[in-house]
Amino acid sequence: MKKILIIRFSSIGDIVLTTPVIRCIKQQQPETEVHYLTKNSFKSILEHNPYLTKIHTIDKDVKEIVHLLKKENFDFVIDLHNNIRSMQTKTALGKPSASFKKLNFKKWILVNFKINRMPAMHIVDRYLQAAEKLGIKNDYKGIDYFIPEKDVVAISSLPATHQHGYIGFVIGARHATKQMPAEKIISICKKLNQPLVLLGGKEDHTAGDAIEKAVGVTVYNACGKYNLNQSASLVKQATSIITHDTGLMHIASAFKKDIISVWGNTVPAFGFTPYLPGAASRMVEVNNLACRPCSKIGYEQCPKKHFKCMNDIDENIVIGSLMK
Repeated sequence: MKKILIIRFSSIGDIVLTTPVIRCIKQQQPETEVHYLTKNSFKSILEHNPYLTKIHTIDKDVKEIVHLLKKENFDFVIDLHNNIRSMQTKTALGKPSASFKKLNFKKWILVNFKINRMPAMHIVDRYLQAAEKLGIKNDYKGIDYFIPEKDVVAISSLPATHQHGYIGFVIGARHATKQMPAEKIISICKKLNQPLVLLGGKEDHTAGDAIEKAVGVTVYNACGKYNLNQSASLVKQATSIITHDTGLMHIASAFKKDIISVWGNTVPAFGFTPYLPGAASRMVEVNNLACRPCSKIGYEQCPKKHFKCMNDIDENIVIGSLMK
């Protein structure tokens, strides 16, 4: 193969989880050009990846760029999104291709009937299956995330209380049912009584301020103050990470951090657990809830109104996992 196109349009975590495919292709077939098609808003995740030859982006529609993609004359397309947009792209290019299997029916059975027919396989391994036609194999080196020098956050820029080590606490997630209530986060922070840096986007800043105010000087609210690469730098420099099922969790696994991942309405069986993280990592969840999982993605509020999947998380397990 002379030129391969990988397709994954969104989102942060999903794109990060495709990086082993990029690396394995380039390292196992060094002469191959590896191109990537994604949304413009996620370009920063990939633009410093040394294994990529070129990144192509769209804002909304593949029609914006399909004429340029045709000129590239790709030999093969690896579709790691498998949606209408990616199908349109493959049809327009008319090149040999392979797609990863989304297993939507099995996910539907798990959500609606709580019957687990999902394979005991991480999404990374399922992504790599799409490259098997090219003779590509998993190198088991994990996930990649490359931070440009300009986005490396100097520890000296943090409060003095946090310059000699801190725990990163990712308080946000794309959907509310993936997030612990603020009261529970506050309680965990108080019990830890260690320097903590709260991580998240601009949408998490207000909640972060409330947590910082309630806990005191051991908490520094970094939510919304840094771009994604800078947040990744703070993750990399943390002693360990507490996180929900979200993009920064996967970035933390790229740096082999010890991760305490807290699971709400989603479940590890979907295959999106931290991939090859630090040895002391642990998943914390409320098992044996008849309503869980209630969605493969999440909701803005608990459909049952009780939100037991997060309200009943054992704080002592979270804290104890960090104290080992």
